[in-house]
Amino acid sequence: MKHKPLFIFVSLLVLASMVLAACKPAVKPVVERAYEEIAYSEPLALEAPSCDYGGKIKSIKALDEFTVEFSMCKPDPAFLAKAAFTPFGIYPREWLESYANTEGKETLLSHPVGTGPFYLESWNRGDSVVFKRFDGYYGDKSPYETLIFKWATEGAARLLELQAGTVDQITNLSPDDFDTVKGDANLTFLPVANPNILYLAMTNTFAPFDNLKVRQAIAMGIDRQRIVDNFYPEGSEVASHFTPCSIPNGCQGESWYEFDPEGAKALLAEAGFPDGFETAIYYRDVFRGYLPEPGLVAVEFQTQLRDNLGIEAEVVVMESGEFIDESTNGRLDGFYLLGWGADYPHVTNFLDFHFGATNPQFGDPFPEIYEVLEEASQIGDAEQAGALYVQANNAIKELVPMVPIAHGASASAALATIENAHFRPFGAPLFNLVDPGKDTFVFMQNAEPISLYCADETDGESLAPCQQVNEGLFEYAFDSGDVEPRLATGCTANADSTVWTCTLREGVYFHDGTKFDANDVVVSWTAGIDASSPYHIGNTGSWEYYSYLWDGLMNVQE
Repeated sequence: MKHKPLFIFVSLLVLASMVLAACKPAVKPVVERAYEEIAYSEPLALEAPSCDYGGKIKSIKALDEFTVEFSMCKPDPAFLAKAAFTPFGIYPREWLESYANTEGKETLLSHPVGTGPFYLESWNRGDSVVFKRFDGYYGDKSPYETLIFKWATEGAARLLELQAGTVDQITNLSPDDFDTVKGDANLTFLPVANPNILYLAMTNTFAPFDNLKVRQAIAMGIDRQRIVDNFYPEGSEVASHFTPCSIPNGCQGESWYEFDPEGAKALLAEAGFPDGFETAIYYRDVFRGYLPEPGLVAVEFQTQLRDNLGIEAEVVVMESGEFIDESTNGRLDGFYLLGWGADYPHVTNFLDFHFGATNPQFGDPFPEIYEVLEEASQIGDAEQAGALYVQANNAIKELVPMVPIAHGASASAALATIENAHFRPFGAPLFNLVDPGKDTFVFMQNAEPISLYCADETDGESLAPCQQVNEGLFEYAFDSGDVEPRLATGCTANADSTVWTCTLREGVYFHDGTKFDANDVVVSWTAGIDASSPYHIGNTGSWEYYSYLWDGLMNVQE
């Protein structure tokens, strides 16, 4: 009997432990965190000093634990389509506060934490990225445990891996392999409906590309049909406009210049270059739906420039990350081959990103283009905005910031045993919806990710793995460009689309066990849009999508 008090004490401890366990979320943290979760108390907010900074976002406010309000300086009918894009994914506030700094940058770029159906287990540099199923996911859980991303530059190498069964799905089939896959009963051919563009770019802050007649001569001196005929699969087409015609208002205005080598030579002579000039053609050796066999296509441009215009251009291949950084910041002093696959189904995705006032990619931006685009982007009715897109596309043709070349047809492929193998029109596959009939699914893409913090990335090989980990307020539908709720259950706009109020999904947890709330949204967006934020730490430092899709960053220091 003398042990009874001890027995009662132990029993009470056990009972207390059971009660505490019952009160905890039914989500086991799968990522060890080096910080304490911050309980939701005071709602956070970000507000621009004024709208004079030129951007669209005026403020982002947590109204309560599960409501966020976005106020705009000017109407933005495409807000939801943009918000569904991967760079606007949501991270835990605590994670950003811990790692969005100089000391934590390696963790920031390499070990993302999100709410998605998979969490990152390891990034084995040079070999693979390994994800595990997040059993605490609120949505459709993956039927298999392990997702692996691998990569191979050559299309033929990817197909050999698929045929050998060492991978389950590959991206970007080489055009020459379309019929091979279609004729193989062990494989599934997956057409990719993503609108895209390949363009030959120039930067007008470097001579001789600062001369309009030089740029117009180049526009007329490239046989674009020959490029499509020789290097692109069936279904591809010569670009009549920068934006594919499948996008509303994409093909308003005049079609591009016809191939006219004699006229091009005459213009080049008028510009002071009767014998051409010497320059370079830069590219990265990464297969894209808009650029199959990049090395061969680069040599074709080299040949045409020499034969048609007398321009001698050295072909220079660059490392992918360096190429993206140098080209998109307008630092390449020659031609370069780059392209674009649609991120969301709106003409602003093509035109506003590339020709906006704050984009240095092609050199000094043209007000004849960006002023019209800014006006058009505030009009929700596509038909009403059509006349403005006529003006914008005609100005692009006249001023030739670049030469649109081709809209490429592309395809992916998978083993026939994979159920629900797919490739979305917008975004990477939703791999939690795929069933390989085994514990592991292996996906092979073109190249290794540059980083896995995609708030400050534009590279497709980075965005695809990020989409497995991080989610935004909305996402693009499995089989269309429709926008569907994800971390938000819905967003409503006022009459002129200047205020968007979003209700958030409750009961959602991040991979590290922290609870999702409105402050996570505010801090995630603040890290991207506010240049003065201590969390404005990324990989490139450009924050291109935050800058271009919202017309500029807040608090930029001159």
